[in-house]
Amino acid sequence: MKHKFSTVALFGILISLGMPSSLALADDTGLATALHDVRPERGKRLCLTDHFHAGSSTGQSNKKTAMREAIASWQGFTAMEYGSDWAYFKLASSKSVKCSQATSGWACDVEARACKRMRRRK
Repeated sequence: MKHKFSTVALFGILISLGMPSSLALADDTGLATALHDVRPERGKRLCLTDHFHAGSSTGQSNKKTAMREAIASWQGFTAMEYGSDWAYFKLASSKSVKCSQATSGWACDVEARACKRMRRRK
């Protein structure tokens, strides 16, 4: 069986694996703060106030893989739109996760507000 990977999905997978910054370069496109209101939140994060991104997976062999793929989908799209600084699901806020099993396998949907680490002032 052949697998097709999009550039966005591959980038999301690299981010979800926590690749070093030399491989997955940190960046900020500026769109997050240009298009949406942001606010500081606990954990020294800057988060979108009311804009959510979603990610999903289908047909996975188990729940863990379905979750990993849904998160990679969320991270890949967020990185493409706002840059990798915003694309860490572990930093996201207001997370929603829904998984289910069907005859075709496991599927998960995730949704969250993107956040990035606040930079220290010098």
